[in-house]
Amino acid sequence: MLQEYYGLLKFKIVENDWYSFLFLLFGGLLFYLITLKIILPLLYFLIRRSPTDWDDVLIDRKVLSKLVLLPSLFFVNQYSYLLTNRQDIVSNIINALFVLVFLLALDRFLIAVNDVYERLPSAKGRPIKGYIQIMEIIVFLFGGITVIAILIGRSPWVMLSGLGAMTAILMLIFKDTILSFVAGVRITTNKLIEIGDWIEMPQYGADGDVIDIALHSIQVQNWDKTITIIPTHKLIDDAFKNWKGMQKSGGRRIMRNINIDLASIRFCDEEMLARFEKIRLLNEYLTRKKEEISAYNLKLGIDEHDYINGRHLTNIGTFRAYIENYLRKHPGINQNLIMMTRQLESGSTGVPLQVYAFTNNTAWTVYEGIQADIFDHLLAISPEFGLRLFQYPSGKDLVNLRQ
Repeated sequence: MLQEYYGLLKFKIVENDWYSFLFLLFGGLLFYLITLKIILPLLYFLIRRSPTDWDDVLIDRKVLSKLVLLPSLFFVNQYSYLLTNRQDIVSNIINALFVLVFLLALDRFLIAVNDVYERLPSAKGRPIKGYIQIMEIIVFLFGGITVIAILIGRSPWVMLSGLGAMTAILMLIFKDTILSFVAGVRITTNKLIEIGDWIEMPQYGADGDVIDIALHSIQVQNWDKTITIIPTHKLIDDAFKNWKGMQKSGGRRIMRNINIDLASIRFCDEEMLARFEKIRLLNEYLTRKKEEISAYNLKLGIDEHDYINGRHLTNIGTFRAYIENYLRKHPGINQNLIMMTRQLESGSTGVPLQVYAFTNNTAWTVYEGIQADIFDHLLAISPEFGLRLFQYPSGKDLVNLRQ
């Protein structure tokens, strides 16, 4: 009875291609939903419960999700003969989709392999990402040719043999397109640039936010609101600076010097130390350093007024300690990033004291305001330490000298 009913159903479906199409459509949709809602979650559950970690990468990189169409394609391919007048066309399309699904899954699998490799201790300093990218290009090149060959009903090997003769002409005509495409693949895969990134490329006059990424060009809106167009492949050929790391770190670097006149540097006398002790930011520093220096001089039997043989505080060293303590108390400085005040090599412009710290706000205007406030204070307070800031003589200085 069932065989007779199946034979009648088969006859009616074959008799009308419209019914056959609906049968294949709803059957493929049913297999897709079963795979997506039942089989795939079950596989995810089993993988998550497994003792190994490497198989979790298959989920993170969506390797299995790229294969959800396979059962539907198998079903449609199995019953494609029901479309008597269009069986060859449907079969070619299904086979091409098979190859395309396999390519997408293989691409995600190669990325997953790279992720697993990077977790290995031996992978440090030996990346394979470049090799993975070459394999991806080869896979998509041959896969694309195979898909086209299946759709037009030709052998892929025939197309590959004819492609060699056209390579030189294609490279000449589509040189810029090929370079831009390869550059775009690298930019996208390595996430070198994204919309909204602040990049700096002085050789092309670009310094601003990326507003568009296309096949042949990238548009950068500079801070003066002009727009610079950069060929996509130039970002691979030339060097550029991406400020995305700074924006994500939560801190923007301050690295600026204060030049101290060499003639103003001296040891701290009693009067100077008494004045410094009134500065709250120096209380702990002075107490600790005075005990340390006294213990050192006492151990060696050196008089506290012997500046040659003993250890003594200097005004520039105390000023440097003041700057560090001032930065540690400043509300605009990121205390989780590196912070220091260092003395650079002296030269014709005096002794540079370099302030090296990071603000806790990366916005340009806020950053400049914080930096200006800090140096306003440091420049104004430096005379309190008996220090003179170095600058070249101005017209007023020359007039005073003449008088």
